[in-house]
Amino acid sequence: MASPAADAPLLATPLAERHRALGARMVPFAGYDMPVQYPTGILTEHQWTRASAGLFDVSHMGQAFLVPDDGRHETAAAALEALCPADMLNLKPAQQRYSQFLAEDGGILDDFMTTRTGEGPEGSLYLVVNAGCKEADYAHLNAKLPANVKLRRADDLALIALQGPKAEAVLAAHIPDISSLAFMTSRRATIAGAQAQISRSGYTGEDGFEISIAADRAGDLWDLLLTDERVKPIGLGARDSLRLEAGLCLYGHDIDVTTSPVEAALVWSMQKRRREGGGFPGADRIQRELQNGASRQRVGFSFEGRAPAREGAEVRAEGRRIGVVTSGGFGPTVNAPVAMGYVETAFARPGVKVEIIVRDKPLAATVAAMPFAPHHYKR
Repeated sequence: MASPAADAPLLATPLAERHRALGARMVPFAGYDMPVQYPTGILTEHQWTRASAGLFDVSHMGQAFLVPDDGRHETAAAALEALCPADMLNLKPAQQRYSQFLAEDGGILDDFMTTRTGEGPEGSLYLVVNAGCKEADYAHLNAKLPANVKLRRADDLALIALQGPKAEAVLAAHIPDISSLAFMTSRRATIAGAQAQISRSGYTGEDGFEISIAADRAGDLWDLLLTDERVKPIGLGARDSLRLEAGLCLYGHDIDVTTSPVEAALVWSMQKRRREGGGFPGADRIQRELQNGASRQRVGFSFEGRAPAREGAEVRAEGRRIGVVTSGGFGPTVNAPVAMGYVETAFARPGVKVEIIVRDKPLAATVAAMPFAPHHYKR
């Protein structure tokens, strides 16, 4: 999918001036001016999120609704199922699900989250898509949706994530019954004097929440949460190391239009009815890969030394190239380098010894199970 043009002026989230006031180092990301780190640094931010509660501005993500003319969930769900391999028809009210928009050959156009928000004019499906893909995603949806389902962009909303083992206690100070919200479900609540949609989800591997709120109220919410000593702001740098340790894909790196959900080890996100019944783009390829195996597989890598491998590093075994690293870096929680990437399926078993070429030198590595740091979702 196309990313924002390199020469386009950077967009700003509603919290940009607050990031600067907190001393953030701002960088271009997906067409936005975003905080990569605050003065304490990425390592401290990463460890703080694992131990307490980290606050992330993810307002650059695309938020939208699928609005069926008849107000019925089934109408919007059927339209979305024609574009992705997940079971949307059987989503329960307030339930959230992860899936991918697929190209006709089964490649991944983008990955996204959807929530069944209710019947009626508000739309029965709420979407969150990646910032760098959102304009292409919206164009794709507008071109492919049936006439009786409309895409309603929600550019007037901001999105804030609160992640970490103390996130529930922090939020409970403002929403006392938030502990009853289950993982991958969503609810409405009032916080910082405004209505918000809160889901128990995130992209760090920790328990936490994502809060969608009117853009003009996001600053009030950000300020309120930062008054709690258990909360610190976290930038994109730690967000990346956290999701890497959690074994979670980053679109445009670990998954893209050249990878299928089967190759990417995302079969868990395709429910049995869809895997068997098809009816989505690339279904023939995906069903064939499910039956016969894909030629390559996304895997993790652990290292014997302390040097990290970065995206693009060649993976070798038996004297030849067998794959490539798609994400890599130092894992602060595991206190060691970690990486993920693709290898030929014959080498995809945990424990297989490989070499990863870094600055023309081979690093000893082992195919490893993911996640590298255990997930702490509240099931």
